[in-house]
Amino acid sequence: MKILLVEDELLLSSVISKGLRKCGYAVDCGYDGEEALDLYDVNTYDIIILDLNLPKVDGLEVLRSIRQLNAEIKIIILSARSAVEDKIKGLDFGANDYLAKPFDFFELEARIRNLLRQSFVQQRTQLSCGPVCMDTAKKLVTVHQQALELTKKEYSLLEYLLYHQDRVISAEEIIEHVWDSEVDLFSNSLKYHIHSLKKKLSAVAGDSEIIKNYRGHGYVISYAAEDVSDQ
Repeated sequence: MKILLVEDELLLSSVISKGLRKCGYAVDCGYDGEEALDLYDVNTYDIIILDLNLPKVDGLEVLRSIRQLNAEIKIIILSARSAVEDKIKGLDFGANDYLAKPFDFFELEARIRNLLRQSFVQQRTQLSCGPVCMDTAKKLVTVHQQALELTKKEYSLLEYLLYHQDRVISAEEIIEHVWDSEVDLFSNSLKYHIHSLKKKLSAVAGDSEIIKNYRGHGYVISYAAEDVSDQ
């Protein structure tokens, strides 16, 4: 999943973004309100983590502007403004959650998972497709109850496909949600990671091809459906 982190404290931004990437998220960083709006305008995000004390454009104004354009995107305010009045104002302006500084990173990550479950109408931390099961809280993937070792990018790919299983997803959409914005859209990175993920799954799942490629359209994760892949 792809996150926009808007935090003007460079060290804190670096620490948070590094931790989120270790958890498998793609992260773009903005350091002022104006840059945040520019990044939002040209990219697609699943969650925005937003500081309020921002240069150029205040965080509440950023929140108000984004909410006028998009009522669905999940936004977490992460701010040193811890007064009840500030929290009420942030939530009234359209934030989905409010976490006051100082904070525990693992609490932030848990809140992100909670909002993502709401985004995809997924009420549990377990996702599954046939013999493939994923526990998003433990970051654990099993196939036929056997643990499967995946790289962070493979895990992120599988997670996004599982959230949208039985739907063909274009390469462009996958890249928008799983890679940072700096990725070269014309590179073979997606094909390489999809191939590696499919190879690992098939090694345990046997002949069942769970991830299929519809050439020219994209990828779908499905189980016990007719294999019409034309790879």
